[in-house]
Amino acid sequence: MAESEMTGIQLDRRDFAKVAAAAGVAATAASHGPFVRSAKADSRVVNYAMIGPGSRGRRLLERHLVHMDHGKCVALCDIYEKNLNRALKVFNDEPRAYTDYNELLAQDDIEAVFITVPLFLHFPVMKAALEAGKHVFCEKSLVFTPAEVHALADLHEAHPDLTIQVGLQRRYSLLYRRAKQMIDAGAIGDITHIQAQWHRNTNWRRKAKPDFEDQFNWRLYRKYSGGLCAELMSHQVDVADWFLDQHPATVVGVGGLDYWRDGRDIYDNIQLIFEYPGGQKLQYSSIMTNRHIAGRRVPGDGCRETILGTDGAIELTLIPYGDGMFYRDVMKVKMEDQAKQKEVEENWVAGATVGMDTAEQGDGFPIDPEAVNPDEVGFIEKELFFAKTWAYNKGILRPSETVDPEYAELSSFLKDVATGGRPRADIEVGLRDSVAVILANLAMDEQRKVAFAEIEGMGRQPRDVTSAPRATAAD
Repeated sequence: MAESEMTGIQLDRRDFAKVAAAAGVAATAASHGPFVRSAKADSRVVNYAMIGPGSRGRRLLERHLVHMDHGKCVALCDIYEKNLNRALKVFNDEPRAYTDYNELLAQDDIEAVFITVPLFLHFPVMKAALEAGKHVFCEKSLVFTPAEVHALADLHEAHPDLTIQVGLQRRYSLLYRRAKQMIDAGAIGDITHIQAQWHRNTNWRRKAKPDFEDQFNWRLYRKYSGGLCAELMSHQVDVADWFLDQHPATVVGVGGLDYWRDGRDIYDNIQLIFEYPGGQKLQYSSIMTNRHIAGRRVPGDGCRETILGTDGAIELTLIPYGDGMFYRDVMKVKMEDQAKQKEVEENWVAGATVGMDTAEQGDGFPIDPEAVNPDEVGFIEKELFFAKTWAYNKGILRPSETVDPEYAELSSFLKDVATGGRPRADIEVGLRDSVAVILANLAMDEQRKVAFAEIEGMGRQPRDVTSAPRATAAD
């Protein structure tokens, strides 16, 4: 087969392999999603409990936690009996069952808790857990209100030895970490814009009896939920913060409840622009009437982040199995060197110059989280590398991470509890992410540009949680 037929670009086989591997790009083929079915304990076993094993919590139990031998589930809590019984069966009814999370937290043999309750209950449950001396993994968004932002920061200061991790699994993705390494090394030059979207064509409503409407469909109501900002945008604004090594200065946007007029009061479409101190912009979109993504890449359930720099771009999605593309497009004339107007050589990976000048604008290379240097492998490995990359570009193979980022974040939490390590998605990451959610909703509600500095003057009196429910609603 001719080289042009296999690649569609102006690079020969040797140069293509070297360029792609040097950039950390290649194809990782898989016919199924990334699952890790067991993990050998490399530290002591941590006894943990889960509070709120509803749809999200049970997924974490069934797909991941049950396969980890460095953690042991000793207790479960939910006020909804059906959810509780389903979760118990994951562990053959071995964990103790509770309907009051305070009773669970009083048990001395529990060292850590996974909190997967609805957003409005995150803070009261975390507060009780930290005061009981438990390490905490809490799903995003970490807290619900400005008062809780400040109160949780104070709680952490009072309990500095307790681990707090938020469920932002992209920070545990090998694919996203590879992309971050490429960006830090200068692969796409200076980031100027990030475009992110999470589009769906679904009503987001779950079937429920009237008595359980609030518990099952809490995401649809403002008194319980941060809406699309909390449930979807929170993941992607965190990616922008992480890749830029900055946090937003302002946010402006519009939101509407324009299609799903079925009793909900959250927005069903949002459009936001976050501005960072360096002038970079995150343009964000989430709608609930169509999940199409322009271009030839896998749909990814309408979810994608595109990082745009002066010398190229990176496209990423974690859904369904992880997919990333690198596009080289060197800016020939830059502000700092307009007069010379010469091509700039980039030494941005392991000290090696990457010769991608012959690649045409628009040509892309799949990112491989575990790429190898073709100079360090044999002929067969080189040919396999090239064949997979060609097949990937033809849409024959589907890429996949070797470790599910959900699994990685849960496993890492248990190991950090055992060893005293610091989570990648720690309390600082979680609080900044929550602030972005809170202020983005405020910007849309008040139809104005909101400065992130405003959070300092908001909700300084901690929320009164003395009357908070002693049992949790189902997630």
